[in-house]
Amino acid sequence: MPHFVIDCSESILKMQRPEHIILEVHQTATASNLFDEDDIKVRLNPFSEHYLVGGIQGDFIHVFANIMQGRTTLQKAKLSKSIVSKLKGMFPSVDFIAMNINDFEKATYCNKSMV
Repeated sequence: MPHFVIDCSESILKMQRPEHIILEVHQTATASNLFDEDDIKVRLNPFSEHYLVGGIQGDFIHVFANIMQGRTTLQKAKLSKSIVSKLKGMFPSVDFIAMNINDFEKATYCNKSMV
């Protein structure tokens, strides 16, 4: 935890290597100082079909972040802004770049080491 899942149009992968996109999001999350670097997980899901952006199959990037509860709204807003800013710099021609953050409840979270 945390998890950063990047949904994007497949065309994005022609603009930047997938490994580079993942690394940049990972490094930006690390630089936020909100998480231990070893805990950060980043995944990329490219879509080649079955999506619309503004009614067409256009370029898009959306990052879904799932983090453990306990960060302030200001911290989460700063994290979103920093990752979207990084992606905006990497993809200046992409009009649809966004991110949202969801909190995990500590009381209902479970991983392998907790069982």
